[in-house]
Amino acid sequence: MPKVVDLGSERSYNTIFELQKQLLALRQQDKIEDTLLLLEHKKVITVGNSGNQENILFPKAFLEEQGFDVVHINRGGDATYHGLGQLVGYFIFNIHNYGSGVREFFEKLEDIFIQFLGDYYNIKAHREKEYPGVWVGERKITALGCAIKRGVSMHGFGFNVNTNLDDFQAITPCGISDREVTSLEREIGHIEDMDQVKKKMVQTINKVFGVNLKKEKEESLMNEVEKWNKENQIG
Repeated sequence: MPKVVDLGSERSYNTIFELQKQLLALRQQDKIEDTLLLLEHKKVITVGNSGNQENILFPKAFLEEQGFDVVHINRGGDATYHGLGQLVGYFIFNIHNYGSGVREFFEKLEDIFIQFLGDYYNIKAHREKEYPGVWVGERKITALGCAIKRGVSMHGFGFNVNTNLDDFQAITPCGISDREVTSLEREIGHIEDMDQVKKKMVQTINKVFGVNLKKEKEESLMNEVEKWNKENQIG
């Protein structure tokens, strides 16, 4: 049964990136079920495979002084930002369980937020052919980026809930200079409870993917990873 693990907030990007890679290997070998990680990161700018360094608008040393990490990673897309108040979801999923291929899987990720915002907040959101992600008017509310390795996905979404939008001034988000970013807080006019957002998000993901995500504690997940690591060392 697919599972969801809440990793809480203020998580280091590099730590969770390493965890994703371990879970990817486990999923490729059918050692674990499809797994969704939900969390909030510490302040970080990530740059995908097709990223342009010029879309990071300040020197790395200055950004680090301001509390940002800067990390280059193996997903599609350009520069994006993660930080507190942004709900991040990483899908370690065998995409062939959910359709015919990469495009259909990515469209399901977009559908999550279009349905979530419409069902719970009466906000009309949409996808745009030229620009990946989910939009409210011409304002981007969710960044999406995936890598598919041997049929298994990693990475996923960054959904601006109560995000400090001023932090996006450090980058040209996803290389798009003529559009704004927005957040759920900005669209509804008040801070939203993150635990409630997670609960509603899981319900929407269940509907879009046709699953029933089972909650698993971080400790149980890490025990699985540790067990696999020990078995590999013994071998």
